[in-house]
Amino acid sequence: MAVSRAEVSAGLPALPDPATDSVLASGLVEELSYAFGGPFHFLLPDAFDANLRAMRGALEDAGVAGFVYYAKKANKAAVWIERCATQGAGVDVASLGELREALGHGVPGEHLVVTGPAKAHDLLRLAVRQGALIAVDALDELDALLSLVADEGAGPATRPARVLLRALPPGQPHSRFGLTEAELATAMDRCAHAGETVLRMEGFSFHLSGYDVAARAEFAASLAELCVKARALGLHADRVSIGGGLPISYIGADDWRAFLAARHDGHFHARKSFEDGDFYPYHSPVAGADALRALLAHRTGGRALASVLQDAGVRLLLEPGRALLDRAGGTVFRVQGVKERAGYRLLTVDGSSLSLSEQWFASEYLPDPVLVPRGGAEETGGTADPAATEGTYPSSVGAATCLESDMVTWRKVPFRRRPRVGDLLVYPNTAGYQMDSNESPFHDLPLPPKVVVDRTELPRPRWRLDRHFT
Repeated sequence: MAVSRAEVSAGLPALPDPATDSVLASGLVEELSYAFGGPFHFLLPDAFDANLRAMRGALEDAGVAGFVYYAKKANKAAVWIERCATQGAGVDVASLGELREALGHGVPGEHLVVTGPAKAHDLLRLAVRQGALIAVDALDELDALLSLVADEGAGPATRPARVLLRALPPGQPHSRFGLTEAELATAMDRCAHAGETVLRMEGFSFHLSGYDVAARAEFAASLAELCVKARALGLHADRVSIGGGLPISYIGADDWRAFLAARHDGHFHARKSFEDGDFYPYHSPVAGADALRALLAHRTGGRALASVLQDAGVRLLLEPGRALLDRAGGTVFRVQGVKERAGYRLLTVDGSSLSLSEQWFASEYLPDPVLVPRGGAEETGGTADPAATEGTYPSSVGAATCLESDMVTWRKVPFRRRPRVGDLLVYPNTAGYQMDSNESPFHDLPLPPKVVVDRTELPRPRWRLDRHFT
């Protein structure tokens, strides 16, 4: 088939990942696809551990006291919580189910932070009883918390509520999260009036959309200074949570720039239209722990944030999700249909975009899937099909559902081998927010199971099913 180069997207190969390469080379994905009879996710917990060590190393190198919470919303698998319990890390939860799951997998209450707006009474009550830190998002929530503690009754076994006051970022005044300056002042007064036997106000937090390291650092510095003022009211106030917002890089800089420079509607099935701003920044000059280092080094008022925190005696809390899950897993589909279209192919796989969630945010998950030909050898040098001819075979990927819009990949991915029924598509680095934030048993399709894989340095990695309670 003749292919117009103008209608072929630039390739977007994922950054190298030896653990994922080992899983593909071992033949394990073919075996598991056969065993499960449908799509599945594989999880690489050793990557999580390495990312956590790197975050802690960035704090230590900057001389900043800090604590890392894993943002559970990024991926609900139990293995991450098990690793947090083992490694002494915290977990950021936002529902009663998440709180129970974290406790059940061994994370102590003191290592949990409860975020989210307008928290339910049962969630607040369990959080108080377990000694979890609670990010208070509104004055009426603070009042509800004070009433709850009062109803629990005073006594030697009664714990005070541990709270952070969530501040509204000045650069995002229309955010639905956080307290205005006036509301913060009122909240601090109420906390001081309640007394530390009822409520322990430990500092401030904020939710800041996007990945602007400078904006995050500057607001953190201003809240560190507010901690000092809060202590004058008799409040404990010795920590600031910056939330998440640490970007990661999925794709190399040159590939990302080439894609953005050449991108047009013809690169997508049905000429689907996207703007550059619709996409996650799949390449970041500083990413993961390096982004944290850049944040701590950012100068505000002539001083690095690290110095501001040290001088104020303030501990930095952070709640990364995606940054802890970088290169910590992938998603596997099997091709079960191939249609020829003008200049490209339309593949149908045995699952849906509900298991690759970026599509449901009016966006696209852009890293190229790896084509594993039936028989098990991946396209980057495999020999499963000696007769296969190499070339450029642009293909979009649709789901096994009755929704026209249910596309796993709108982009015409430039595969180097012809995709066929029975081949596998392995989407790399999907652990952060892609696997389950929108999952649904639509059409009564089963939810893809999660498989924990370790010992990837061996010719045959070890695997087991994840132990999520629900």
